[in-house]
Amino acid sequence: MRGSVSTWCAGLVVLLALGIVSARSRSSAATDTRAGGAQHGALEAATRAASDARARQQASAELQARAGSAAQAQQQSSAAQTQKQSSTEARAHAGSAANAQTNDAAAERQAVSGRRIAAGREPKLTRAQIGALLRRKIKYVFVLYQENRSFDSYFGTFPNAEGIFSHPAKDTPGFYQPLTNVDGTAGVIHPFRIGPKEFASDTDDVDHSHPGIVAKMNIEDGVPRMDQFAMAEERKHQKPAKAATAASSAEGGNTAAGGKPSLAAKQMGELAMAYEDCDTIPFLWRYADRFVLFDHVFQEMTGPSTLGNISIIAAQTGQTQWALHPDEAYKDNGARDPGVPVLNDNDPFWGSQLDPTPQADKMPVNPRDMKNGVEYGTALNLTFASLPLTLLGEDANTVAKSDTDATRDLADVQNDIPFIASHDKRNVAFGWYEEGYGKEPTDTDDDDDPVDAYGLHASYVTHHNGPQYFGYVANNPKIRAQLHSLQDFFTALDGTTLPQEGGVFFVKGGSRNIFHLKPTDPDAKVQKKFLGDDDHPGYSDTQISEAVLATAINKIAASPYWSESAIIITWDDSEGDYDHVPPPIRAKGPDGSPISDGPRVPLILISPYARAHYVAHAAGNHASVVKFIDTVFARTPLALLPDEQRGRALGEKEFGQKELGPQDALTPGVTDLTDAFSPSRLLGKSKLLPPSYAEIPEALVKRLPAEAKYGCAALGIVTTDRQQKIRNAIPRDFNPRPLTNPSQ
Repeated sequence: MRGSVSTWCAGLVVLLALGIVSARSRSSAATDTRAGGAQHGALEAATRAASDARARQQASAELQARAGSAAQAQQQSSAAQTQKQSSTEARAHAGSAANAQTNDAAAERQAVSGRRIAAGREPKLTRAQIGALLRRKIKYVFVLYQENRSFDSYFGTFPNAEGIFSHPAKDTPGFYQPLTNVDGTAGVIHPFRIGPKEFASDTDDVDHSHPGIVAKMNIEDGVPRMDQFAMAEERKHQKPAKAATAASSAEGGNTAAGGKPSLAAKQMGELAMAYEDCDTIPFLWRYADRFVLFDHVFQEMTGPSTLGNISIIAAQTGQTQWALHPDEAYKDNGARDPGVPVLNDNDPFWGSQLDPTPQADKMPVNPRDMKNGVEYGTALNLTFASLPLTLLGEDANTVAKSDTDATRDLADVQNDIPFIASHDKRNVAFGWYEEGYGKEPTDTDDDDDPVDAYGLHASYVTHHNGPQYFGYVANNPKIRAQLHSLQDFFTALDGTTLPQEGGVFFVKGGSRNIFHLKPTDPDAKVQKKFLGDDDHPGYSDTQISEAVLATAINKIAASPYWSESAIIITWDDSEGDYDHVPPPIRAKGPDGSPISDGPRVPLILISPYARAHYVAHAAGNHASVVKFIDTVFARTPLALLPDEQRGRALGEKEFGQKELGPQDALTPGVTDLTDAFSPSRLLGKSKLLPPSYAEIPEALVKRLPAEAKYGCAALGIVTTDRQQKIRNAIPRDFNPRPLTNPSQ
């Protein structure tokens, strides 16, 4: 389904031939360095190359003339004529392509500008009024939940957003960062753009553990300096020589003898500072450009994916459970040991080797997680309230009786359940659709895929399933029935079988893709490893992930659900990639390290009632998604449930912290995302955004952007670095995959 990338390879060779400046000179360049010098150097190199080529042609012609061969002269003339004709055709083709892109861009800008409502034309409504209108207009909330991207790494050059180049370098936290060169000398690095020529769709995975992200944020006096992303990553991948271990440890580093990092370690540090734009992720930029992009949404918890997949439905990862059960606190620095708050990627207790449930009734686990029948790590049973519980409404009491291990699962929500049943009357459907949870088209595709005895779960990323961590979900057939495979979601859209009353539906990809797409990069390792579609570096391809998102949005737009829908695209953590905006420090964990918030993640909101071409600056975090769902479906916020309030009060009493609880209420600075909606559209004074405005042509989705040459030019978007003519200083030794494809 993907074509050749020979043109990309050729482009990369030309780029190298033109001479990329040294990493040291790039690092010392000022942020507002203009492109003129680089362009001039490139022009000189191109001129020299052309001059050499002409000299070679002239010498060849002289030899032929001296040989006195009329036939050869005729061939030379014919070749010259052919070359001239080919050159003319090439220029014509290039001109045609350029004209087509210009036309596409003009059409795109017209489509966007035609839907935008000027701020002065929007009626003034209170937040309560907007909430009331949303409860009348929105019945379906779709959360398309992606993996591991910081805001700056994806939208750091988006026009009008708070980005990498919004301020001078000296006023941008962490713009210049230290990095040790392979010869042991001190170096400096700053953000740089990677795109199709660098195969930016397939990159290795940088450190996003709890200790790793805390180190990268470099918190001093309670303020994140955001200036150790490169160095912390480099040290993570450098194995110290025995002779240097004591010295490097004393310095807080992890370097080999003499302080010289390996090339791979340095390249991983560089990777943490790379960013992409609309040439790599054009579909996402198209959605952000046409609808609403939030630029101040942080990951709620400082750590890896599991945290985001729990907090997106619970607005916490166990702070109240820690307060209620101090003996369940994690014992290390949050990196490996089980405990609460959850700060690592240990698999759910339910489905694990510790789970006493009969094997036939256990929750699924990817066979990769098991070695000799034992998982790499297992979390505790989570017992605090979450959306699968509150959305039960008046059915909460009845459904709770189906829990097969109620004593263990419901002890911490005994008061929440009757409160929900009496205060939130309506039952709202909930669905978690994750690739590999059930039978998928990928399960029997590849003999190398690990599968269980039933041929299932080859693409399942177990620790990405937030609901599976809760015993009252895993052990209750009525709630557990709301968990599905990804294919089930597309089947439901195709058959319009989602509940007529509406509901909340979370959608996640996995380590394979059900559409059998292949990466554009022809490298054999990439073709085998980067088949995922959840956007997680290290195994997912960015443009495959975009294609699956676009397919989902196209199907929603083409369905009866569109007119009553809100679609949220967001990411579960920031990957450990550089982001310059310091997050608020709201809470600390049992070891005293900051656990909330972490760096920014992107969030895009799509709806027929949304504002068009709008950047929302309201601050929030993953709890904002929960808060939005609370608002739309008139739920009591998790933070206001009696058992959660009891846990929060205990946390303040025992640990002296006010913010140890769900952040969908009581916590300041957490938006409910309602800024994304147009009062004029909600009131019926302006036309709704039509399905076609959200749809991406199927032919483009099938071909994928790299093949179709679809990017910034076609979208008519000029990124902020290009607007400011900032030189793109890619380090000379840069490698997007230092671990997968080590440099020679």
